[in-house]
Amino acid sequence: MVTAKKLVEKFTLSPHPEGGFFKENYRSLEIIPKAFLPKRFNGERSYSTAIYFLLERGDFSAFHKIQSDECWHFYAGESLWIYVIHLNGRLEIIKLGNDPQNGDHFQAIVPAECWFASEPAPGSEYSFVGCTVAPGFDFSDLELANRDELSRQFPQHTPLINRLCR
Repeated sequence: MVTAKKLVEKFTLSPHPEGGFFKENYRSLEIIPKAFLPKRFNGERSYSTAIYFLLERGDFSAFHKIQSDECWHFYAGESLWIYVIHLNGRLEIIKLGNDPQNGDHFQAIVPAECWFASEPAPGSEYSFVGCTVAPGFDFSDLELANRDELSRQFPQHTPLINRLCR
């Protein structure tokens, strides 16, 4: 039986600053010069990057945002819930998993500059997923949410923000 611990060992996953475990498994060697990127980027970027990402029951990926679109892919375990606060304040809950009859999606997109967090769905032991980012991810693009500031911006989501910020 595949367990979270076995996946962490097999793929040599490391702790992620948002929570959970990850490993970058792809970074395009081709580069987009800063001059050809939107102004929100502070330098050149790879065309694309991809990671493995694992969250276990009781852990979460804290609210954060990045400068690129992020495509999530489901691999193993049970469903993962991704909470996206869109720029207009609308909350979207994406169920990433392998049970489309119950509303799961195998892939989902989080748009650039939206705040988002994730956690294994209730009853899930772990969720093993992947994230592909284009233009490629750079840690300088990662902004972890400040609980108080995000709650002031989106007061209608304060209970969720309080629960999923570090």
